[in-house]
Amino acid sequence: MAAAHPAASSAAQPATHPAASPAAHPADSAAHPVAPTTPGWLDWHPDPARSAFRLPPGTVDAHCHVFGPQAAFPFAPERKYTPCDAGKEQLFALRDHLGVSRTVIVQATCHGADNSAMVDAVRAAGGRARGVATVRPDVGEAELRALHAAGVRGVRFNFVRRLVDASPRDDLRVIAEKVAELGWHVVLYFEAADLPDLEGFFGSLPTPLVVDHMGRPDVTRPVDGPEFGRFLRFVEHHDVWVKVTCPERLSVSGPAALDGERHPYADVVPFGRRVVAEFPDRVLWGTDWPHPNLTGHMPDDGLLVDYVPHVAVTAEQQRKVLVDNPMNLYWPGEEI
Repeated sequence: MAAAHPAASSAAQPATHPAASPAAHPADSAAHPVAPTTPGWLDWHPDPARSAFRLPPGTVDAHCHVFGPQAAFPFAPERKYTPCDAGKEQLFALRDHLGVSRTVIVQATCHGADNSAMVDAVRAAGGRARGVATVRPDVGEAELRALHAAGVRGVRFNFVRRLVDASPRDDLRVIAEKVAELGWHVVLYFEAADLPDLEGFFGSLPTPLVVDHMGRPDVTRPVDGPEFGRFLRFVEHHDVWVKVTCPERLSVSGPAALDGERHPYADVVPFGRRVVAEFPDRVLWGTDWPHPNLTGHMPDDGLLVDYVPHVAVTAEQQRKVLVDNPMNLYWPGEEI
């Protein structure tokens, strides 16, 4: 897939957009000022390989994002980074190149609680996408129901301090109680070291929970050690789903998914394999495209697909991780 580089494609992006959120976006028809990307920002891979592993029909990419395009969907003033453009057209091109059937588009922190870009992408997918939103505690029932009608099925709580300022737990509980009435879940993003302080709060929330990136384990520690064991027991004792995603973020020793490497991130494999083995009906997979805030390298998304059979080692596990589980969570009762 020869994807347009963001610098080359930004001029072609529309300066206006249809109403992409439940209410009309506050922007007028003029293009917004475009801020430069964060220094050192790594753009998404422009030409991913064809994976050796063939994804089964109905595969869901259960964790990806859209950024802007900034001229149409401006980034939040309070953001802690400014990414390159990575719009729905590029996401859908990658989806089709990889052989993915459906996507779950998670609100990016650079957009704050303005879900317009995410909702626009979900709607444009024509039923082949769901969304995970960011909302504030004063969100009204009408806005939540409009988000639901657009395809949103969850909200994300981010506890990674380098990405967002922490929200009071009472505010997050208010949000969880509101979205529970719609049957949504809460997506949790946190560092492994913070789980002891957070797990009591997590367990008190009135919704199913979905944990990003296996709770970001320290892969230099033993997979059967107490730190990862605590995470596994947290999953066991609560209504929790786990994304076996982002080995490129967790890996210390690689090898990276670049230059034809079909066995990437070997140091992360034991952790993903353990989660899949223990919770085969509650694991999800996703690309994390366009891979925000990476600093060491930008992975080839085709080679990232080749990571999947190393953690889901049987055809049954692969079908559950890639198809059955995300369909049960995001499209219950629908046929692939």
